[in-house]
Amino acid sequence: MSLKKHFTTEVLEALKNQANPGILSLQDIAHLPSIVQKYITYAGCLGKEKLRNVHAVFEGEMKFDETQDWLSIHSEQYNFFDQPSRFFFITASMKGMPVTGLHVYKAARATMQIKLAGMITVADASGPQMDQGETVTVLNDMCFMAPAALVSPSISWESIDDLTVKAVFNNSGISVSANLFFNAQGQLINFTSGDRFLSKDGKSYESLPWSTPIGDYRDTGGRNIPASGEAMWQYPDRHYCYGKFRVKDVSYNVNEMAK
Repeated sequence: MSLKKHFTTEVLEALKNQANPGILSLQDIAHLPSIVQKYITYAGCLGKEKLRNVHAVFEGEMKFDETQDWLSIHSEQYNFFDQPSRFFFITASMKGMPVTGLHVYKAARATMQIKLAGMITVADASGPQMDQGETVTVLNDMCFMAPAALVSPSISWESIDDLTVKAVFNNSGISVSANLFFNAQGQLINFTSGDRFLSKDGKSYESLPWSTPIGDYRDTGGRNIPASGEAMWQYPDRHYCYGKFRVKDVSYNVNEMAK
């Protein structure tokens, strides 16, 4: 099965099993730290449907290795929140040959596959490090693309100061944490975690701090969401930015796959 077909199959199956979530109210966010409440309000989530899912399309650049040149990429993903899952499909071109990649996260299990020309496997990763790392990614997506989902009882909170909080996300026995940094306006401007792993081949893993600083925000259908951001690893002596993303489209509570 091609990675694209696998992606489509997973998303269509997830779309079958969704419940009506109701409307997000002030009462729903009252238990959160004040700066998180401010962020959810700034993001335009109150008075709208609670989230079943989000569909997002990105363009940008990525490096699969620190020594490589940037590759132009296009990515599409679906996240589901009732039973946390994430399906991320990416396309690029390397030396004139198409590259496809697929991340699947469901039932707290994660896989990553990258193929060259649809046939040559460049990376094929799974296992406990992938499960934990992708759980961090799911939390990151909730924070930046779907702040209404932060009311989840699976997340516990600790205030560090007026503009910084720690979030601990538990999913099916996997617990990960991250520090969230806000500005006075209530925008989330950075997310850092020590619970993710750098892997170049899907076989060896390196534990490094991971962060996703945000450039700016924009209004998308009455919701304020990040317009661009970066993904980077923090070595003791340097930062390695491996991804630059620009949001092209975001839709919430979709009932079918985008054409």
